[in-house]
Amino acid sequence: MSTTVERPRTPTPVRPGGARRAVTGLALRQVRRGALVVTAVAGGMSALVVATYDDVVGSAPGGAAALAALAGNPAVRTLFGDPVALDDPGGFAVWRTGTVLAVLVGVWAALATTRVLRGEEDTGRLDLLLGGVLPVAAVVRLHLAVLLGAVGAAGVATAAGLVLAGAGPVGALLHGAGTAAVGIAAIGTAGVAAQAAPARAAASGLAVAVLLGGLLVRMVGDGVEPLGWIRWLSPFGLVALVEPFHTDRVLPLLVLAAVALAVVAVVPSLAARRDVRAGLLPARPPRPARTALLASPARFAVRLVLAPLAGWAAGIGAFFLLIGAVSRSMTDFLDANPVFADLAGQAGFAELGSVQGYASTLFSLLAVPAGAFAAVRTGALGAAETGRRLDLLLAGPVTRTRLLAGHVAVTAAAAVALTVVAGTALWAGAATVGSPLGLGESLAGALNSLPVTALGLGAAVAALGLAPGAVVPVGLLPGAGGFLLTVVADSVGAPPWVVGVSPFAHLAAVPAVGPDVGGAAVMTVVAAALVVVGTVGYGRRDVR
Repeated sequence: MSTTVERPRTPTPVRPGGARRAVTGLALRQVRRGALVVTAVAGGMSALVVATYDDVVGSAPGGAAALAALAGNPAVRTLFGDPVALDDPGGFAVWRTGTVLAVLVGVWAALATTRVLRGEEDTGRLDLLLGGVLPVAAVVRLHLAVLLGAVGAAGVATAAGLVLAGAGPVGALLHGAGTAAVGIAAIGTAGVAAQAAPARAAASGLAVAVLLGGLLVRMVGDGVEPLGWIRWLSPFGLVALVEPFHTDRVLPLLVLAAVALAVVAVVPSLAARRDVRAGLLPARPPRPARTALLASPARFAVRLVLAPLAGWAAGIGAFFLLIGAVSRSMTDFLDANPVFADLAGQAGFAELGSVQGYASTLFSLLAVPAGAFAAVRTGALGAAETGRRLDLLLAGPVTRTRLLAGHVAVTAAAAVALTVVAGTALWAGAATVGSPLGLGESLAGALNSLPVTALGLGAAVAALGLAPGAVVPVGLLPGAGGFLLTVVADSVGAPPWVVGVSPFAHLAAVPAVGPDVGGAAVMTVVAAALVVVGTVGYGRRDVR
């Protein structure tokens, strides 16, 4: 009698080629949805503005020449950049949407980079992958290649949208390349931050802060002519110096691309020098336990929000201080040239004839960063859950409803604080140049934007309960998405029902006029309903 003995099969070795494909596929799955949205918005906005140029600018009083005179005011230059080639459809599209698209691509690229390079790693889900046949530097290079391809696609879509709508190919190519170059700079900045910072949240905050600082540098350079040279220090400023459809300067674009790619090239070597789930910056030394603000979920939420709130308040305060400091130039210009008041309204700058109207127009933008703050803070709660940092807390006597309620209350209070900072900063800037704007008027205008901010918070909470993987994108829809819709609608002369979809259409021009109590009440009720829906969903679903 014989017995058959089966020898164990020799395991099939994992080849580097297969591992590279798996890593690339993982990165693609992480960024594909966001990349598709950003690419579609970049191409669609550019094409739409060019296609409607004749109807919007050609029919305006004075045409492109009058618009150029208005846009040359320091206050408008600060917001949208130096107005060049407004007599060309492509040049008008670059001026009207270029900064918005550059910020959109840059911020998305930064957040996507920190998510891909540190998000999965910090949760421990990449341990086996990073311990495989591919070294850490190779994994990072593959991830960076996917991210670079994504921002490249956004740049191609921008250029293609302009050309297909009838703009000149040279200017379109330069503008698309500039948009992609800003994305590359954001990837490099976020990549370095992801290797230096101890965690994803810190890396994201650092990268976005650097980008917004660059935007502020561009705004100062455009608004204050003697300081125009500082635009060479900012990716947004370098893109503006290209001047597509006008001078078509290639040198600033080459400088930006070279510096950005050099920074990106350094990231893999930095990744190889650090430990997994750690940063290059040294950890804080041991210190006595800090037990303040740990007695309840709400107090703990206060403890967590203080540092981010300080950073956001500094950035928002600096922006609105600058906006207040240039308020006098806009109102004086329109007082001396009344014919431009109607043109200002058609260009999307309604009520600019007085400092109160100027403040109301700028305060409508406040809901974008304030809503983003609310969405990011709600996303941080979701990230803590995904990272298993809430397991012990949720296993105790603290209910999930109580935890979320405390977080929502503190986040709402922090958003109100940011709004007050913005109102105070604009008033202070206006006071330095003698603009007749009272502190009460400025605060009223700032607080008027809170219903849109509340919609952002409500949408983020609803996503936390129903779609926890999309908290930040959904939370950005009312503020950032509504603002993009308003910009496009104003630029193309969209019908009223399209304009009415944006929550910004239901904000009154406070303090120039009284508040729209009905519109504010409806938005607040909708926001509260979204919070309730999110709270119920959060309590019923499984912990991620």
